[in-house]
Parts: sequence; structure tokens; C-alpha cells
Amino acid sequence: MGRRIPQEKRQLENIEIFDIAEEGKGVGRYEDLVLFIEKAIPGDVVNVELQRKKKNFAEGRVTQIVKSSPFRIEPFCPHFGVCGGCKWQHMSYQAQLKFKHQYVDNALSRIGKVETSSMEEILGSQNTTYYRNKLEYTFSNKRWLTDRDAVVDPQDMNALGFHVPGRFDKILDIEHCFLQQDPSNKLRNSLRDFAIQHGVTFYDLRAHEGALRNLIIRTSSTGETMVVVVFAYPEEGQVELVMNYLASEFPDITSLLYIINQKRNDTIFDQEIEVYKGRDFIYEEMEGLKFKVGPKSFYQTNSHQAYELYKITREFAELKGDELVYDLYTGAGTIANFVARSAREVVGVEYVPSAIEDAKYNSQINGVNNTKFYAGDMKDVLTAEFVAEHGKPDVIITDPPRAGMHADVVNRILEMEAAKVVYVSCNAATQARDLEMLSTKYEIVRIKPVDMFPQTQHVENVVLLKLK
Repeated sequence: MGRRIPQEKRQLENIEIFDIAEEGKGVGRYEDLVLFIEKAIPGDVVNVELQRKKKNFAEGRVTQIVKSSPFRIEPFCPHFGVCGGCKWQHMSYQAQLKFKHQYVDNALSRIGKVETSSMEEILGSQNTTYYRNKLEYTFSNKRWLTDRDAVVDPQDMNALGFHVPGRFDKILDIEHCFLQQDPSNKLRNSLRDFAIQHGVTFYDLRAHEGALRNLIIRTSSTGETMVVVVFAYPEEGQVELVMNYLASEFPDITSLLYIINQKRNDTIFDQEIEVYKGRDFIYEEMEGLKFKVGPKSFYQTNSHQAYELYKITREFAELKGDELVYDLYTGAGTIANFVARSAREVVGVEYVPSAIEDAKYNSQINGVNNTKFYAGDMKDVLTAEFVAEHGKPDVIITDPPRAGMHADVVNRILEMEAAKVVYVSCNAATQARDLEMLSTKYEIVRIKPVDMFPQTQHVENVVLLKLK
């Protein structure tokens, strides 16, 4: 926590916003203090209330916009500003792309000492709304009240929606979410109303009691829908009541599943999943390839833009057909199977065993016979013995989590001396750190940011490295 700010020093006037921070806050300055201001945009002049103060920076909120930035637009979602998602809705999409491109450039040049003059233009998303294929909602009997909730019946505090930032126990009831295509909104609202009408209790996040806990909806580019209802402590007959309602009201659901989760956290990876109706998975499709997506599967949440990202990855790899490719952090083998037709063999490694089973299945259903997949911690699997057994790769594709690659993995890549490394990242800062380590043997040839998540500050980046 920062230091308490005296009341008379909390209000600042006419602060010019000149930059935007990684987490999407506007950056201003007051004397020797750097200010990070929620919902401020470069070009704004704002009055600010300081909320937290550290030694040389402070955080605050806008109390008045004195002069609007040319990038500022009217947010389209009624939940903007309270819901924790879509934090850049008040900024034009062209401006979002500009600042994402700028962020990647700054991270690579400042942290990784990378020469970025040849960096290619960021690839924007064709869809800037309704682009997500997966959303997870939370049931709660402690609804977050907004300014629009003038008079509220104390008995009507149920909510089905998203966590309010900074409050684990408060849920904002969502009327319409612009992130996922139909039937997502209709399904969520119908289930909420049905549960309330039939007295099915919503989860209490503090007391850990109540019947309905979470709702996960996955849609796919093939038109299939998966619905997972997570119960906590349902009364007798309530699971059947809820699931039968969804099955009859939404007969087009491809995969209707439920879970009984009585743990203290919401993760489902260690939970048993019951099939109520249909399959236990749905299919995604990309360039004629089918991919199995189960309730626990990892799949890029923007299907259309994932295809663009993988095409760039394949283009950067410059495969001729005779290469041995290592696909590190392969997930469900999406990239591995996508590039396999252009390579001699692809070896994929991933930490999560169930993802590796999905990867093998995806190869099988697509008739891809030149892939091998292995599960385990990357730094433990990718040993000198592993490389000796499978062969020294010609190309390495790596798509690590936000934390980037373990130093042992970077060192193993340096030892392997593949001719090319294609590094896909969702965090340019950790990517830059790893690129600096790789620069002892590799030079950066191409850099291409890709926007996977419009209306947010998140951005992917693809870098091609060639052995010096």
C-alpha cells in the first residue's frame, strides 16, 4: 500500500497526459512525481484525485476532463468503467493500435536493447467486438451496486457476471457483453432469470455456500457451442432442474457439461466433468484443420486473429519441407499441427499433460503423421539427452506464458543453435529480456506485433531470430 495523502494534496488540476503505461493507465507528471491515472488518454488534460502515493509515483483517478484527447471516443458498453474488462473502449481503435505498437517498440528497445527500426506495422483485428470464443461468468449473492441501481430490493442481490476490479467477493451483473457472439448473452441472462425464479441459490464467495458458482461458455468458428455450469452446494434435484432447462431452452448446444466444485478456488483443471448432453468437446477449424477444444483445453480466445498469428509464425519460420521443428510450449499442438505440413517433423513440448493428449488427438484426426508430443516442465524435458534423441532442430518456435522462458530453456536454445527461432509472446517485456540473452548468438531479423484483444492493453508480438 502507498502512503496516505493529506486531503489538501489529493486534488491536482490541469495534468497533461503524455503517455500510456503497460497496464493501460494514462501517464502524467506533477513536479517530480509520475502519475498513473485510470481512464486517462495521451492528449487529455485532466483534474485528478490522487489515491495512492509511493516515493516517486502516485496513482489517481480523473475527476474532470478539462480538455479531451483527439483519441477519445464514447464507450459503447453500459458497463464500461465498472467492469474490469475492455479498459480501452474510450479510445479509438486506431489509437489503441498506435499505443500497442509503441509499447512493444519501447519494451524491446529499452529492456532488450533491440534495434527496432525495421519493426513492421501492427496487425489489427478484423473484429473489435464479439471476438472472444470463451467467457467465464461468476454467480454471486453479493451484487455490486452501480449508480443506475437507484432502489434495490435487499432480496434481489443476485448477480451473474464479472468480478469488480479489486473485489474478490463482489460481482457486477452483466446485461450485455460485447465480447462474445450469440448465444452467449441470451444464454447467460436466461439462466440467471430461471435460477432466480426457481429459488436456486447463487454462490456466496465469503461463506462458501450456495448452489450455482460459475458459467463457462465457449463458441467456435464452426458454429458449435459448449456450456459448462459449475455448481457448489446444490440441493437435491437442482442440477437436473438447471441442466434440463438449458438442454430444452437451447437445443443447439453442442456440448452441455457440469461440474460440482466445492474447493475454495474456481479452477476446474482438477475437477471431474460430467456430460449432460452431447459431446465433451467442440471443434475449431483453421485452414482445413480441425482442433478439439474441451472444457480444460487452451485455445487462443480470438479464433480469427489466432489464424492470422499462426500464419505470421509460419511465414517467419520460412519452412521448405525438410526441417525438424521444435514447438516449445505447444499447448494443444495448434501451431505444431498448423506448420507440420510444411516441415519434415515437428516435436512439441508442453507442461500440461491433458493438453499434450489434445495435441496428439488433433494430429490424429487431421491425418498429421509427422508430429511427436511430450509433457513436462520445459527446463526438465528439454535436456541435452532429449536433443540427442530427437535431433538438433533446424527451426525453434516458442510461445511461452507471460513470464517468458526459464533461463535454463534460453541457454538450451543457445546450445542447440537452430538456424532460426520464431518467438511468439503475449508479454513484450519478458520477451525483450529473453531476446537480450539470445542476442549473444542470434540477430533479430523481423518483428511483427499482432492485436489479439481489441479494447484492452494486451498485445502479442512475433520475432524472427537467425543464427549469426
